[in-house]
Amino acid sequence: MKLDYKIYAVDFDQTLAFGKWPLAEEPNLKLISQLINLQVDGDKIILWTCRTGEPLKIAIELCKHNGLEFDAINENLPEVLEMYENVDSRKITADYYIDDKSLLPDMTRLGE
Repeated sequence: MKLDYKIYAVDFDQTLAFGKWPLAEEPNLKLISQLINLQVDGDKIILWTCRTGEPLKIAIELCKHNGLEFDAINENLPEVLEMYENVDSRKITADYYIDDKSLLPDMTRLGE
């Protein structure tokens, strides 16, 4: 089965929002808006964060308050699980990973 949409896995801290952990003081409205537009076009958005418990609730509520609701949170989409015969790995399957710690695509070596 081939999916006819893209999946974006997006980190929260210093990506969807800025501020001192566990607070989410300033939402990244530009990114949130872009993700909402992707969803309107049919793509799927996964919140991909290390947050759990109350800090996770804070993150979800900040995004929801700004119009972004996730297709999944820290887990693979049901249709992805089906593709892999319901075997869930710890890695989130996505076409794009958006994170403040990402390396630039043109980097050839770590540390550059």
